[in-house]
Amino acid sequence: MQMQSQGGAVLAIPQALVTQDAPEASARTKPLVRMQHISKVYSNGTVALRNLNLDVEQNEFVSLLGPSGCGKSTALRLVAGLGGFTRGAIDWPTSTYDAYGKPEREVGFVFQEATLMPWATVFDNVYLPLRLKNMNRKAVTERVKSVLELVGLDKFADSYPRELSGGMKMRVSIARALVTQPKLLLMDEPFAALDEITRTKLSNDLLDIWRKAQCTVMFVTHSVFESVYLSTRIVVMAARPGRIVGELPIDEPYPRDPSFRMTPRYSAHCREVSSLLDKAMNS
Repeated sequence: MQMQSQGGAVLAIPQALVTQDAPEASARTKPLVRMQHISKVYSNGTVALRNLNLDVEQNEFVSLLGPSGCGKSTALRLVAGLGGFTRGAIDWPTSTYDAYGKPEREVGFVFQEATLMPWATVFDNVYLPLRLKNMNRKAVTERVKSVLELVGLDKFADSYPRELSGGMKMRVSIARALVTQPKLLLMDEPFAALDEITRTKLSNDLLDIWRKAQCTVMFVTHSVFESVYLSTRIVVMAARPGRIVGELPIDEPYPRDPSFRMTPRYSAHCREVSSLLDKAMNS
């Protein structure tokens, strides 16, 4: 099976993806997105970001970790094009550009709240981004069904948000972000409002979705433990002004299951990240 083009084709999982391996990063010479010397200053003088430089490689799972106010969510929104920056540049080396010089970002965004339409079914909530692109509902029905199956909600297509748990609502939000077949999935603390058991379950599911969808993930979190479990790389940020103080690769194989959390390697990574985070909070 093939994942076909965006013009109404079915979202299917290629046979090659039915493995136990993480996606392999592409050649390091061409990142998916490059943030160069980005600064963001609000009209009231607040410096949200200062001189931020970050390359995100294809098929990476990068977590942005740091205290409140360090600009993690701001960085995500700038990558999505949901706001302007004061100076610097954001480049998309592997993307095409339109006649106006704007890149085809091909991003999906998952917010902290699921923000579903309460009057619409799960199917129609996921279909929304395609409807906004004027794509015929019937033509993309199989694509929507496929992405619902990917997040484990294929049996709930006709349900309404009020009938779902918090974790299920977040799955709908993830499906809605994936239905456009993005190259980059941006996730702004998507599990923050969930209980610990649901959060752990969704972390496991997210890694499986990432592997099958073969996309890149930028994930904002306050949790050291969550970032170590999920990521190929952790970027630690400090506040006032928002800036990167260090990066740490998590060079551990996938799949990562709950047993990984019990290993000495996991504990060592958590201590290392915690140390860097402590530096960020006191810098």
